[in-house]
Amino acid sequence: MDQTQTNSFRFIDLFAGIGGLRRGFDAIGGQCVFTSELNKYSQMTYRANFGEDHEIAGDITKVDAADIPEHDLLLAGFPCQPFSLAGVSKKNSLGRAHGFADETQGTLFFDVVRILRHHKPKAFLLENVKNLLSHDRGNTMRVILHALDELGYEVDHKVIDARSWVPQHRERIFIAGFRRDHKTTFSFNDVSIPAGPNPTLSSILHPEDGSEAPDAHFTVGPEAKVSDRYTLTDGLWSYLQRYAAKHRAAGNGFGFGLVGPDSVARTLSARYHKDGSEILVAQPGKNPRRLTPRECARLMGFDRPGSNDPWKIPVSDTQAYRQFGNAVAAPVSVAIAEAMAPWLGNVIAIRGRRNKIA
Repeated sequence: MDQTQTNSFRFIDLFAGIGGLRRGFDAIGGQCVFTSELNKYSQMTYRANFGEDHEIAGDITKVDAADIPEHDLLLAGFPCQPFSLAGVSKKNSLGRAHGFADETQGTLFFDVVRILRHHKPKAFLLENVKNLLSHDRGNTMRVILHALDELGYEVDHKVIDARSWVPQHRERIFIAGFRRDHKTTFSFNDVSIPAGPNPTLSSILHPEDGSEAPDAHFTVGPEAKVSDRYTLTDGLWSYLQRYAAKHRAAGNGFGFGLVGPDSVARTLSARYHKDGSEILVAQPGKNPRRLTPRECARLMGFDRPGSNDPWKIPVSDTQAYRQFGNAVAAPVSVAIAEAMAPWLGNVIAIRGRRNKIA
């Protein structure tokens, strides 16, 4: 039997988005056996790039845990919602069980809890925004960690900045856990962070010499250039400058982020489609421009310039910007997956593949 098949582990991908977390665990030989993603446009992109042979479930709240295939690993980039903490005394008076897992009801994290409780996979990896740590004065994170503890998992968490892999400051919190009866020494300190020099935007921007393969966002040839539709209109550029000046005068730090090839970008957000203000590429003699969706794919580590298998973008620019702004930076997922691999029953050789996506 093929070694990859012999040693592969099974995982599920919840709140999958376009598959940023999945990229890492595909790279170390895992087999995805179930996917859930509510947004129909994200489903389109996911299918285009992963060629699913199983249906993508929509609303995970409507899926019975028993209908989800058995798996070794649960992945979830779950949305952060406020947790309503019911009083223990009230629950006692009603004869109802109480506990941290119960406190998550009414949130989408509850669906992660109920699936973990039913299937008891060997491990999980969760991802969220950095602010999860301070949300509700730290109470949300406290509930999450206690719920996972009650389910029988040893848990570690860490905020990781994608800056070491891609030219973007993008801090996200990752929470990993292994069942207590599956002894490991895993720690996020095991995640290999690339040594410098760190990449700059020159590594993801369209070239100006026409050396790039044809792309819907980029014209090749003697007058190679990014399509003019990504250049800001005079009206929008004037508005952003006035807005920035107003906040500077008030002593605030709000405003656009103007970048060049040697720069590192701010965090790409899901609102990028509105005005592109957080990452505007300077253009000599004309208004700055937004990144193209292809450049966003590279900024998030989903593909590289000159790739023989570029990330497929089957949706509109607006939807693509939303998807990349909500995504997990793929190289970070790969690095975490490689650190978790020895404890997933996966002995596929990964040495020499570090920081590669495919």
